[in-house]
Amino acid sequence: MTDSSDHNQNRLADESSPYLLQHANNPVNWYPWGEEAFEKAKKEDKPILVSIGYATCHWCHVMAHESFEDEQVAELMNRAFVNIKVDREERPDIDNTYMLVCQMLTGSGGWPLNVFLTPDKKPFYAATYIPKVGRQGRPGMRELIPWISKIWQNDREKILNSTNEIVTAFQKSNVFTPEDRLDSDILDEAYHQYEQQFDEQHGGFGSSPKFPSPHNLMFLLRYADRYKNSNALEMVKKTLTQMRMGGVFDQVGGGFHRYSTDQQWLVPHFEKMLYDQAMLLMAYTEGWEVAGNDLFKQTADEICSYLTRKMQDEKGGFYSAEDADSEGEEGKFYVWSTEEIREILPLAEAELFIEAYNLTDDGNYHDEATGRKTGKNIPHLQKSFKELARERDMKPENLKSALASIRETLLDKRKKRIHPLLDDKILTDWNGLIIAALAKAGSVFNNQNYVTKAEQCWTFIEDKMLIEDGRLKHRYRNGDVAIDGHADDYAFVIWGLLELYEATFKTKYLQQAVSLNEQFVDQFWDEEKGGFYFTDESAEELLGRKKEIYDGAMPSGNSVAMMNLLKLGRMTANTEWEQMADESLKLFAKSIKKAPTSFGAALQSVDFMEGDSREVVIAGSQGDSDIEQFIRSLYGRFLPRSVFIFHDPEDNKIGDLVPYLSDFGMKDGKPTAYVCQNYACELPTNDPDKMIELIEK
Repeated sequence: MTDSSDHNQNRLADESSPYLLQHANNPVNWYPWGEEAFEKAKKEDKPILVSIGYATCHWCHVMAHESFEDEQVAELMNRAFVNIKVDREERPDIDNTYMLVCQMLTGSGGWPLNVFLTPDKKPFYAATYIPKVGRQGRPGMRELIPWISKIWQNDREKILNSTNEIVTAFQKSNVFTPEDRLDSDILDEAYHQYEQQFDEQHGGFGSSPKFPSPHNLMFLLRYADRYKNSNALEMVKKTLTQMRMGGVFDQVGGGFHRYSTDQQWLVPHFEKMLYDQAMLLMAYTEGWEVAGNDLFKQTADEICSYLTRKMQDEKGGFYSAEDADSEGEEGKFYVWSTEEIREILPLAEAELFIEAYNLTDDGNYHDEATGRKTGKNIPHLQKSFKELARERDMKPENLKSALASIRETLLDKRKKRIHPLLDDKILTDWNGLIIAALAKAGSVFNNQNYVTKAEQCWTFIEDKMLIEDGRLKHRYRNGDVAIDGHADDYAFVIWGLLELYEATFKTKYLQQAVSLNEQFVDQFWDEEKGGFYFTDESAEELLGRKKEIYDGAMPSGNSVAMMNLLKLGRMTANTEWEQMADESLKLFAKSIKKAPTSFGAALQSVDFMEGDSREVVIAGSQGDSDIEQFIRSLYGRFLPRSVFIFHDPEDNKIGDLVPYLSDFGMKDGKPTAYVCQNYACELPTNDPDKMIELIEK
């Protein structure tokens, strides 16, 4: 397609990304990100519009429908700009860079993200959703395009000055100056800030919108454990309970929606993201370890069942997301009228469901635009299963199984509706999180099926995403593997492998974690100041190599990498890796001090470093029934500051990885545990109970 006439030259039809393919029939002459687009902009002396979104983004659909499908707006765009479409999940490096620019220019960010660049990729204007026609003081596409065009033609100097200022500010914001290492004071500071932001009535933090932010809950569990602080634990229990009872949890099909638009966790933004399922599975699993609450285990099981039913590819990898919209309406797939429920279920069952899940005839779901009630309901719980059973004079387990069978019937019925789009690309980083969460849930709940799913997922990554030189790729779809791995790909997969190793004690997983970590350090570590860059040395330069530390919807690569370095350092006695974790923490200390609650994952490394961590070596033969007792007594206990190594005398590979193991053999020919703190070990024991006593001492 080299015809220079600009009659629809949309170039997205050959792309793999479901998001780009959604735009392949727009009258806009979209290009994918690449040299061809930048060359054209230089040759024709045009500015570039880069529009960034993802396949399951509600406001991206709105803007596409209003503007990118509109012939007149498209004609304005094609005349004034070279237009580029980017899937932020495929290219988080581009998204991270220009999102920071948008936040610097406008004070906020989000998707769709629309950035205007010079042909050499320098930004001069940015906005999120832009309406077709101006309203409420924001310009629309119809006004904005001619305005930018005019400045580009007649006042180029102004644009170039602006880009230089933006680039300088961007580079400044990316400079971190190392400070003293953070200590337990920062843990207290973060806890007190969470306490101030905590919503005592509904759980969660702040008012609305409310995000699950599982890593913050995981930090609070560690804080509660370290200081025996019951209030920190109550905040976690309340939040996990209220989220599970709210509409933000899909009560019929399992799994969590993206976030709640209100304070009560009732009305969600309906898309479902893989990373949310992974991190929430981790939080509910740890919540159960600490609190033993049945609802938390049930929720973990429901997330797993959603994941395997809906999100796992037959080859083992997991898809990215499900859209919020179907048939052009947000949430349509998930809501019910009482009339429908009464048609589907026998009378007694229908009334039980309507009462238990708080459905009303006029509905509890309002139209987002008009605010009117729609007659549709988001099923949610206002009372625990125990309370509901007591009111009905039933045994809680009888009520639970009655409701489970009703939900099964409704799920079957719902499968016949028109489904939201499934974004079926497979991302390495998000799959790393899923491996970690499934392996953890499998060991804690003694569920081999979850561990097997995690192993299948790793096999997929190893087969498809790990290329011959030991590097990771980022995206797979329909056999097409593309895009070099980013920091998150390495950090999250290494985390997954560490959890898999501790769930199976198969040496190969620890070997893989070590070799990927070596590769990661080699390609991404900043030798001069510490910390990992988001992109590797050979990656495309945008405005400079960025380091990510903010723990937003997901933990940042640097936060997870610090914990990996600490654990791998302890497991293999490689103090250099622990030293690197230390350097990272010093590098980001200033940012963390400024707003501790924005770094819930990074703070978990501070907690690990603050002493009390243990190395536990279990010596024995894999598969020996006595050894099972040792392993089972570890699983299901909340031991966030401990690492576990299994020493099978028959396994010479583990000796190569962990050189000190030769001193840790079986005593009296029986399975033996060694509990060490900072490499100083207690006397060995053949008694699992004694082992736990030493760990908890």
